[in-house]
Amino acid sequence: MDLGITGRVAIVAAASKGLGRAVAEELAREGAHVAICARTPATLAETAAHIRKSTGREVFHQALDVTDSARVASFVSAVEARFGRLDICVTNSGGPPSNSFESTKPEDWGSAVDQLLMSTVFFARETLPHMRKNKWGRLITITSSAVKQPVDGLLLSNSVRAAVTGLARTLANEYAADGITVNNVCPGYTRTARLDGLAATISARSGSRPEEVFAGWEREIPARRLGTPAEFAAVVAFLASERASYVTGTSIAVDGGLVRSLL
Repeated sequence: MDLGITGRVAIVAAASKGLGRAVAEELAREGAHVAICARTPATLAETAAHIRKSTGREVFHQALDVTDSARVASFVSAVEARFGRLDICVTNSGGPPSNSFESTKPEDWGSAVDQLLMSTVFFARETLPHMRKNKWGRLITITSSAVKQPVDGLLLSNSVRAAVTGLARTLANEYAADGITVNNVCPGYTRTARLDGLAATISARSGSRPEEVFAGWEREIPARRLGTPAEFAAVVAFLASERASYVTGTSIAVDGGLVRSLL
């Protein structure tokens, strides 16, 4: 299937590893020019080199913290200057730590809001005007299946990612007439370093071994296995494509059937 994004320019945030890296590589493989950012310069440079070598596409990279609005604005301006246009933006960030309500401090809530919600706001504010000018665009947020079905131990993620979903749904209404779609993609249990860390935390708290934690998750999933970053990235690439021009305002779970809700 030709996704129709050859020559398009895509920003992918927090793309040095995990789901962000998989999405950036998939978009480049489909023919897009990719601009990636993350906090760690060395890891980011390695990822950019890997994507460039494996896909043959141009990759622009810049180290930054997605909670810094000025740095986000500077990055988006640099991308537009480099490529002359901006078509696709995939927002993403690391997840807040696992914790109970009782042990979560007020400042932890503020950090989670900055990390998950405000980073999305910053990218949306900077990229949507470019898309509106071109009468074409794709804004895609990487959230979590937790917005549909809360995950035990992820209090902050369960709470704040729901706000990201509400933001995206509202933006979908406001920008649909400009040829811009806005969608959320909600990964379930996907084998990344983030999931390894969560398993370690649960293991330490419960006394069970990490492999037992993973086995428990797999029993919850109708597919009886964890997802892969590549499977997740394929869904994001479709939503970024010309083929998905009439899909907007949705929250699509990529979770092997984990979420039991009807919608």
